Amino acid sequence: MAAPPPNILWIVTTQWRGSATGYAGDPNARTPHLDALAATSINYAQAVTPHPFGPFARAALLTGVRSPENGVRDYHDPLPLAARTIAHRLRARGYATAFFGKWHLYRRDPRAALVGEAHARIVVPPARRGGFEFWEGFECGFLINDPWLHGTRLPEPVKISGYQSDVLCARAGAWMAEVGFRRRKAGNPATSVPESLRHPASDGPRHSRPWFCFVSLEPPHPPYDAPVPRPEAGPAAGGRPHDPRAILLAANVPLGTDVEVKARRELAGYYAHLEATDRAIGLLLAEVPAEGTVVVFTSVHGDMHGAHGLFRKGWPYEESVRVPLLVRGARHGGCGAGKRSEELVSLLDLPRWTLAWAGTRSQKMPDARPATEIQRISMPSVVRLPHQCDRVWRGGRTRTHKLVLNEDRTPWLFFDLVRDPGEEHNLAGDPGRGAEMADLRRRI
Repeated sequence: MAAPPPNILWIVTTQWRGSATGYAGDPNARTPHLDALAATSINYAQAVTPHPFGPFARAALLTGVRSPENGVRDYHDPLPLAARTIAHRLRARGYATAFFGKWHLYRRDPRAALVGEAHARIVVPPARRGGFEFWEGFECGFLINDPWLHGTRLPEPVKISGYQSDVLCARAGAWMAEVGFRRRKAGNPATSVPESLRHPASDGPRHSRPWFCFVSLEPPHPPYDAPVPRPEAGPAAGGRPHDPRAILLAANVPLGTDVEVKARRELAGYYAHLEATDRAIGLLLAEVPAEGTVVVFTSVHGDMHGAHGLFRKGWPYEESVRVPLLVRGARHGGCGAGKRSEELVSLLDLPRWTLAWAGTRSQKMPDARPATEIQRISMPSVVRLPHQCDRVWRGGRTRTHKLVLNEDRTPWLFFDLVRDPGEEHNLAGDPGRGAEMADLRRRI
């Protein structure tokens, strides 16, 4: 009998820089559980988000279609009712599907405060939950502690005490246990698998349905000064305080300025939330069997944290567009567990990969992209919030260069990523680079 399709777990964080882990070499980051995951995963070290802002990236991740082509152009645009998501496609293949956490793709009042209960208690109707069979989360609100949850079993928002990452990982783990992530052991009676959870394509009631679970965590998103649970507060709590003065800053953060002061203060909280969320993820992963489950860890975008004197996201710089991407339980050509891949991948690849895992049953990755591939990145609109990028732009990133165009397709930024990894020397105005920029511009 052929092996059943794998279970698939996506763990997607918010504002987690691609460089901000121990395994990536960040001296400030204490991420032992993700470091352990990386040791058994493929580490896509060049991964990017297609859009370095939450709703645009989330819509692209769910649909496999870029913004605004997927219907999300403005920060407050909801995901269109007719949008087909990865959940729709996997349910059609017999998967049980579940979503936990931050949605950020329904209607929000632009006049309401971004942080607080106004957005956290918005009820997302079942028809607007992206096709997930089970859904439990919140629209937005940035309540890193004591989140309000509603969904399949919670018709009205309920405040759940605890650190958000702990709460969501624990509830996702409970759902996975309920649908049977521990495959039925030989000799167990078939009646131990509930009818609703049996795989419709299986030979009678021999196998439970495979599952797809999307765990959407807000941390380490601001407010960075939100309290972080101390280790004595519970088994998943972490977040030992960081001394702002001890934070090691990148060379492209201007020292001796207000930018440095703000960067140090915010990064102290940022790294504490990284650590607390790493611990919550570690407890979740401890309950997921390595065999028969593909695990993905990533983030929808990064954060500038003072690089180039800038903060937050929406910017085309590496700090904003690069994201961590680990995949455990899938093989990619000759690249296997504990390996680093330099392939130019994007979050847009995840839906395609996931459908391949679900359809081929081999848990192999689709064919690698050609070496000439380019990563396309863009911001489809200006988000009118403090510190965010001030223009619409589109760009392309290769292993060696990055070109960013203004809305009228004139060059804004051009960097040699090999000689200038900190992107401190904009070559867009260099007449000797015209041919290189023209070549890249044709491919964006």
